[in-house]
Amino acid sequence: MMKAFIVYCHPSDDSFTRHLRDEFIRGIVDSGNEYELSDLYKMGFRTDMSEAEYLREAYYVDGGDRERDVLEEQRKINSCDVLVFIYPVFWTEAPAKLVGWFDRVWTYGFAYGDGKTMKPLRRALFLCVSGHTREDLIQFGNLQSMENVMIRDRLFERADKAEMHVFDGMTREYGS
Repeated sequence: MMKAFIVYCHPSDDSFTRHLRDEFIRGIVDSGNEYELSDLYKMGFRTDMSEAEYLREAYYVDGGDRERDVLEEQRKINSCDVLVFIYPVFWTEAPAKLVGWFDRVWTYGFAYGDGKTMKPLRRALFLCVSGHTREDLIQFGNLQSMENVMIRDRLFERADKAEMHVFDGMTREYGS
């Protein structure tokens, strides 16, 4: 049995992204696996770094005082086999709330640095929903940029295997 930790980030329940999340969870349950979910908007996850958090990271202070919500997200990461991010694409990027999640959760001593305590993950998935078509994202270099930021920068070597899947052309303007 495998356990997935899903970091979900969308401000509205009236979205294709929410349906994607629900179907993904259904697949996990139907396959006899388990999951844990962090719905960043519903949780009211604070994404702005405090001055203390910034200074801890800027001076590479190992551990230090981490906020309870950050420690809980780190616990969820270390209890999973697969880390999954489900989010819409806003201006070729994840929503600010998800970016802030990385800012606060990827701490020195946990996600990077000597003696980091984040366990190596078997797999990481990025499931993102884009209004633009895949062809447009490729033509303008945006798809490569998205993969570079999420897989090569934020994830780096924290998972044995990482994939990004873009559900494209999902805009209300085109009736999708």
